[in-house]
Amino acid sequence: MNILVDAMGGDKGPKVVVKGSILALKELNVDITLVGDESIIKKELSENNYTGDRISIIHAEEVINNEDEAAMAIRRKKNSSMIIALNLLKDEKYQGFISTGNTGALITGGTLITKRIKGIERAAIASPFPTENGMALLLDAGANADCKPDYLKQFGLMGSIYYEKLFEVSSPKVGLANIGVEKEKGNLLVKEAYELLENSNINFIGNVEARDIPRGKADVIVCDGFVGNIILKLTEGLAFTIFDILKDEFMKSFSRKIGALLLKSSFKAFKSKMDYREYGGAPLLGISKPVIKAHGSSDEIAVKNAIKQTKNFAEKDIIKIIEDNISISE
Repeated sequence: MNILVDAMGGDKGPKVVVKGSILALKELNVDITLVGDESIIKKELSENNYTGDRISIIHAEEVINNEDEAAMAIRRKKNSSMIIALNLLKDEKYQGFISTGNTGALITGGTLITKRIKGIERAAIASPFPTENGMALLLDAGANADCKPDYLKQFGLMGSIYYEKLFEVSSPKVGLANIGVEKEKGNLLVKEAYELLENSNINFIGNVEARDIPRGKADVIVCDGFVGNIILKLTEGLAFTIFDILKDEFMKSFSRKIGALLLKSSFKAFKSKMDYREYGGAPLLGISKPVIKAHGSSDEIAVKNAIKQTKNFAEKDIIKIIEDNISISE
């Protein structure tokens, strides 16, 4: 298995991508192709004392930055690491692609270059979401701000298949994010989507209110990208704020510092459950090859886990299962 990795995207650049790739090789039976500035990548490999033959390099002269407008970048930066990698992904030699770079460009490029699965109307960002019961999947987490009911039905189907295969959970519970649990609640989009999901062949449990998402009421939460991104960003901000407040409170007196020391292992375990690095990244479900969007601020641990996630994605043959189920549902 050979996995493509965009070496130039993200906030921390090639340094963490190279380190994460080397870490992945210690755990996984994969080859890795780094796409980016060859001289920089070789320098990082040398500084990490890597002399093996399981990492190859494909040179790319340009980089798509986070400030670049997605469609414009796809057209004008054809020699960028992201665009070169997406074109390479069409070759059967490569089984998946990871980027920590511009999310909009990755979605647009994945759709236009790698193409969508036949029958899928829109690709969706399927973001891991920590809950009391483990890991849930939130989609769409930002790819499609405006949706049609059919899109949400397909998100539910794709999310259900991905969750079942990756987390080995039979018939995962699929919920529709809404302002109330009653069927008649919500705007026109979610009311119509409710009917479609209810009559689909997935384990649809109905509407899920935002407060019940972190409690693990549903394994897969379906929503449009506007709502999904707000849920995701609010949760991230709230988690960081809680940690900061607790830290400030524990530092206010000696006795509190002692209490914090005694609770250190518990806080560490809690933080690990909330840590995005443990889950690698968010798959773009609906693209015809495995594409993973890793967090822009990913470190080497997150990169390593994104490579692991991509390997599992490809091995489980999830795209073929989605293709088969879409043709049946039509």
